Formats: sequence, C-alpha cells, structure tokens
Amino acid sequence: DAFGAILRTMDIASIIDLESSTGIGGLLIAFVIAAVLKTAQGSSTVAIITTSAIIAPLLETFGLISITDKALAVLAVGAGAMTISHINDSYFWVVSQFSNMNVKTALRGHTMGTLLQGTVGILMILLLYAIV
Repeated sequence: DAFGAILRTMDIASIIDLESSTGIGGLLIAFVIAAVLKTAQGSSTVAIITTSAIIAPLLETFGLISITDKALAVLAVGAGAMTISHINDSYFWVVSQFSNMNVKTALRGHTMGTLLQGTVGILMILLLYAIV
C-alpha cells in the first residue's frame, strides 16, 4: 500500500539503531508497529499488510535470518495486529453486539481481553525464539 511504500523509502535503519538489534528486538519492533497501526486505524488486515511491507526488507538486519526466525516474525506481526481492539474496529462491534454488551462493558472486557491476548502472544513468541 502507499503508506508502506513511503515508509520503505525512508531510511528506517538510521532511525532505529539496527546495528545493535537482536532477533528479539526485531520481533518486538514488528509486534509494536502492527499493534500501533491496529490501535490507530482499527483494521487488522491493514496493520498486517503495512507492517509486513515495512518489516520484510529489514528481517535480516534484525537478525531474523532462518526460516524459523521469519515464521516467528510473521507470528509477531499477527499478534500485534490482534492487540487492542476497540471502538474503531469492526471486530469490536461484532463481539459487543452479538454478546449484547454495552460499549462500557465491551471496552472493559473485549478491549482488555485483546490487550492480554497480544501480550501473551508476543511473550510466547519471544519464548519460542529463545528456545528454538
């Protein structure tokens, strides 16, 4: 997409100190970018596509070289894109309306649940990276 193309033309390597980045740092960066995009604009699909466009050319710089490392990067992007679902996300409304929750209850239950889901997801991915 256009936003991803603009970000790719920027010298992201100089903005983020990639020389000292480890695989764990790369996984965290992928997760955070996806989570911020998801939270800001509400679409998991857009967050995944945009983050992938940003992160893919940087994987080896992040120290994510093997196929397993790259698979974990995909999981990190997915976990980030499923973090913090709130009122600008259609998934939030599907869950809240089909569950007959009011907005306040849905924000407390669903949004906090997706925050927990994303946090546990990235922690498990980091654990897998450390083990594998």
